[in-house]
Amino acid sequence: MSSWQIVRIFAGLFILLSLTLGLPDSPWFINTWWLAVTAFVGVNLMQSGFTQWCLLESVLRKFGVKAGN
Repeated sequence: MSSWQIVRIFAGLFILLSLTLGLPDSPWFINTWWLAVTAFVGVNLMQSGFTQWCLLESVLRKFGVKAGN
């Protein structure tokens, strides 16, 4: 698995987790401020699309995960 795939899996998991914890109709609702995590992940994905740089991808590459195409 390449670094860009892992980054997208992490982003998807964090979005689903924050929606689960932040939506009032969820059985695991904690607080609506969890929705800020969703916004942060979205902004980070948008920024990495423009700049071609993502911190998590850089960290994964330093740990030896291949870059991919």
